[in-house]
Amino acid sequence: MKVLALCGSLREKSLNASVLRSATDLFAPPWEITVEPGLDRLPFFNADVEETALPDIVADLRAAVQAADGLLIATPEYAHGTSGVLKNALEWLVGGGEIAAKPVALVSASPAVTGGDNARAWLTQTLTVMGAAVLPDGLRIPQATRKIADGRITDEPTLAELKGLLDDLARAVAEAREDSAALAP
Repeated sequence: MKVLALCGSLREKSLNASVLRSATDLFAPPWEITVEPGLDRLPFFNADVEETALPDIVADLRAAVQAADGLLIATPEYAHGTSGVLKNALEWLVGGGEIAAKPVALVSASPAVTGGDNARAWLTQTLTVMGAAVLPDGLRIPQATRKIADGRITDEPTLAELKGLLDDLARAVAEAREDSAALAP
């Protein structure tokens, strides 16, 4: 099973990138997780460009999403929503349809006590409109600066919650595969 992870933060010491690093530590074969490194290299979405000359970096992102069995998205919260870099990436994915029916797990780490609830809610709504199979229970990590150090989650209960979210994603991927197999001729 292949999972593609997207991080909505570009900060070098991003809390959400730390969550994804911790997720990669929790993955074991036959699972494979890849953190998409290029969201900051995507041009701003432009429907005219999408229709006439899709940039290679966008085609690569779409291919990576298509090849993944599921997505893990970590987002900060900015102005009660997600970051511009993540919103831009999602806009490039709308027209391709690669995210349709794809199981998606959401996590938000924030220094605030709300844990990025608004960003996750925004993403849930957007991804649902795009046809993604968003897991109902994402993970919120409030006061994340107390739970993350040196680029990894250090708080054991939070690590256990992340492991639980990854297990939920694994079940959703397995169910999606079973559903696809049942529909196949």
